[in-house]
Amino acid sequence: MYLPPHTALFHEYSAVTKLYVGNLPFTATEEAVRALFSKHGTVEKVSLITDRETGRPRGFGFVEMSNADASRAMQALNGVDFDGRALKVNEAQDRERSGGGGGGGNRHGGSRRY
Repeated sequence: MYLPPHTALFHEYSAVTKLYVGNLPFTATEEAVRALFSKHGTVEKVSLITDRETGRPRGFGFVEMSNADASRAMQALNGVDFDGRALKVNEAQDRERSGGGGGGGNRHGGSRRY
């Protein structure tokens, strides 16, 4: 069965799991994180998060792997010591992109009037 290239790409991408990796030491590099996770499968992408204003590491990041590899890595690495810190590894949750913080409700302040 022939699949157009864009369909095959979508199918391949949907088989990737994004893992949240928390409690990383601030000295961690993308190369070191990739090496750690590569022991459990093929790493598609590593993204370490830095502070927008200072450029300093924030102590967490994301690793993308195939579903089966991600599941293995999550079980094997959650709680494991990495440069003196116990890693927190779980499946990343989609974050809602909203217009700011706060407790919800009416965006214009005050209470709703009907």
